[in-house]
Amino acid sequence: MAATQLTASPVTVSARSLASLRASSAKFSSFGTLKPGTLSQSHFRPLVVRAASVVAPKYTSIKPLGDRVLVKIKEAEEKTMGGILLPSTAQSKPQGGEVVAVGEGRTIGKNKIDITVPTGAQIIYSKYAGTEVEFNDVKHLILKEDDIVGLLETDDIKDLKPLNDRVFIKVAEAEEKTAGGLLLTETTKEKPSIGTVIAVGPGSLDEEGKVQPLPISTGSTVLYSKYAGNDFKGKDGSNYIALRASDVMAILS
Repeated sequence: MAATQLTASPVTVSARSLASLRASSAKFSSFGTLKPGTLSQSHFRPLVVRAASVVAPKYTSIKPLGDRVLVKIKEAEEKTMGGILLPSTAQSKPQGGEVVAVGEGRTIGKNKIDITVPTGAQIIYSKYAGTEVEFNDVKHLILKEDDIVGLLETDDIKDLKPLNDRVFIKVAEAEEKTAGGLLLTETTKEKPSIGTVIAVGPGSLDEEGKVQPLPISTGSTVLYSKYAGNDFKGKDGSNYIALRASDVMAILS
């Protein structure tokens, strides 16, 4: 029996085909007709949901290597700023925690670069960074120092101190009206990609491990890539975004 070969060509399915999938074959413009039962389960890769790796109780410590750090993840917020209790399904995934261990650093060229974030520091990290591990019944995250967005010494995101080549921006308010004067609803307001820089990191490292200051200064109004960075909501209701300096496209004046 010849095997059915699937290609990466675009696939189109008509509404009528979708309605009759159970009773008949579906017409695909890319590779003809597929009869029910033609594709076996082996043709599809299963969806795997990865949970945190659990460290057995016999291990008493975790020592990150290289430029990695171990972070104790902050617990998810159980209430809104207005005091409303959130169900577990509505609680947002935390992006912050406390550094509990650090690696020995890394080497760039001939220079040894130590990790600049000390243990005990409260940090904010990129949303999808690192590997979760459960240690002593507490969730931790092992991630690279470069995945740390910044330091946060208070409980308000507006006080974030960005690290490395990160820039912290207060997002401009969305336009309330169109150019013709029509009032926009919340659902039709376009997400702005303009804001004011309120803090910048020390800079990125060059090939010799030396810090190169960023060409962006606080107070600048900038245009940045629409889908870059990590979004945050401040206690005052303002929107903020932390992104890399390379995602800033222009300075406006």
